[in-house]
Amino acid sequence: MKTQLLLRGPHGVKPTEAGKLLLLRARAIVADLSRAEAEIRSLGHQPSGTVRIGLPGTISGILSVPLIARTRKNYPEIKIIISEAMSGFVREWLNEGRVDMAILYMDKSEPSIVSTPLLREELVVLLPKEASLKVLNARDALLNMPLILPTITHGLRNMVEHKLRMMNLFSDPAIEVDSYSSIKDLVANGYGCSILPHHAISGDVASGKLAYVGFDGSPIWRSAHLVHHSSRPMTSANLAVLDNLISTVDDLINSKIWEGAER
Repeated sequence: MKTQLLLRGPHGVKPTEAGKLLLLRARAIVADLSRAEAEIRSLGHQPSGTVRIGLPGTISGILSVPLIARTRKNYPEIKIIISEAMSGFVREWLNEGRVDMAILYMDKSEPSIVSTPLLREELVVLLPKEASLKVLNARDALLNMPLILPTITHGLRNMVEHKLRMMNLFSDPAIEVDSYSSIKDLVANGYGCSILPHHAISGDVASGKLAYVGFDGSPIWRSAHLVHHSSRPMTSANLAVLDNLISTVDDLINSKIWEGAER
């Protein structure tokens, strides 16, 4: 290729930037070949093969198990692999061909991504349990308590910061951490308040560990989209899983298991 692909150093061999690019493209080619092979084999038969799905952490926790259970029942020849990360990483996996489809929080479409609105979920202010007796509403909490948020690289942080600035309620976070479980633990231990999706805290609220208040009169919603890359056609297995995913989301919302979400 008339360029160096590998560098040998004291700690072994590492790829150059050109090598990393070649590896990325090679992975996409191998993944496409695997998809094509599975699609050809399934012609005239029940969909089969492996389907890779990328999910943000807050959605994976509520969706993964029922989706896998439904798919195993309806399509036993399909194997689902779920990868969980922050939305930014999930988007990278989609672009690199490491997942076949994903759920992303996004406000605008992108030429390389085929996007279908899936749901929207309400964001609420998360409080220590004892603070619920003193805090009147979301504005009261945000004006009088330290704010705990993910870092600026996190999609939720950007969205929340934008909304709060419009409401003249934003202040620099006292603590920044890219872990929903750590955020909830920090709030429970009295370090401040935070803003998370309603369903992500419903179990903690029900157990008495945490409390919350909503944004009365002007609720904050964020939209989740079901996406796949425009350059990679969906296989029959992909389409079967996509249909199961939508049905699973409908069931979770209609049964009120996915609290604070609507289609």
